[in-house]
Amino acid sequence: MQVLHMNKGNGDTSYAKNSTVQSKIISVGKPIMKEAVLEMLCNNVIESMGIADLGCSSGPNSLSVISEIMDTVEAANRLLGRRMVSEFRVFLNDLYSNDFNNIFMSLPAFYDRLKEEKGLECESCFILGAPGSFYGRLFPTNSLHFVHSSSSLHWLSQVPAGLESNDLKRLNKGKLYISKSSPQSVVDAYLLQFRNDFSLFIKSRSRELVAGGRMVLSFMGRSSTDPTTENSCYQWELLAQAIMSLAREGRIEEEKLDSFNAPYYAPCTEEIKDEIEKEGSFTIDRLEAFEIDWDGGAVTDIHTPHGKLSVGRRVAKAIRAVVESMLESHFRIEPDVMDDLFIRYGGIVGTHLSKSRTKYINLVMALTKKW
Repeated sequence: MQVLHMNKGNGDTSYAKNSTVQSKIISVGKPIMKEAVLEMLCNNVIESMGIADLGCSSGPNSLSVISEIMDTVEAANRLLGRRMVSEFRVFLNDLYSNDFNNIFMSLPAFYDRLKEEKGLECESCFILGAPGSFYGRLFPTNSLHFVHSSSSLHWLSQVPAGLESNDLKRLNKGKLYISKSSPQSVVDAYLLQFRNDFSLFIKSRSRELVAGGRMVLSFMGRSSTDPTTENSCYQWELLAQAIMSLAREGRIEEEKLDSFNAPYYAPCTEEIKDEIEKEGSFTIDRLEAFEIDWDGGAVTDIHTPHGKLSVGRRVAKAIRAVVESMLESHFRIEPDVMDDLFIRYGGIVGTHLSKSRTKYINLVMALTKKW
């Protein structure tokens, strides 16, 4: 909670400038989100619609989902011939260190677009920041109608219990996350942490959503029950290789690498279903998996030297914008070493993707709060 945040501002390594993959993920999930909103509205007239975007981050993606939800509501108004929602209460949530200033500075332009494109006055849309961890309560009971979260729930609340202790820190030697060489105890620790966190997330939202409310959740997962598959963890494997290359030169402490375990978990659909069914407050309307290119799907011939370099750079910038805060805190890396690390990482990624087009697996699910 104190360390993890996307790179702030609008600079070359910022999340705002390097979130194409997350934008693609939002785009892929839009049909499912629109369907969930329309189904909810068909059964309810909502005077004041409570919407929460959990893990909103900053940059151009932050308000795009809110705009899409409002478009869907307006489409429902036209379809049903009456106004279904009188006003919107929008809560933007992320951890305390998130760059909320970046979002708030974009609000005047957002309100102007609402008026010009949708005919909505500022008085009918109230946007508020809601800092804090979504692994726990954030909102009053029965205050929300729709919850959205994209590219966030693969982040755990902490390093898996046990792996952060000094006695066990070398269990996952030379790695940042689960890998083919990780002992079963490491895999078990990650799964247990995910189960605890996701269960708490579901329980918290079940208190905050009204009966019949909807959630659409989108996050990194995997297509296999095996957590060591490439589409689950290989971006971390390659980053560990880049860090190890600097450790061999004495520029990063190898001991620091051995003691770092990413607070991340990419679940399979079976693991997700188990926790939702055990908690019991939600029905699963849809649960689908989509393949996403590591660089967001930019058109590049990766088999040319220039193409390989370009793809590697894009991926390295995207990963850096997300994980730099954690690496900086743990490794105490100087800026020039951090730059070199991600130059090396980009080269390693470009070489890997030119041989094997490994993709992310993005899971998207729609849930309904039971009556």
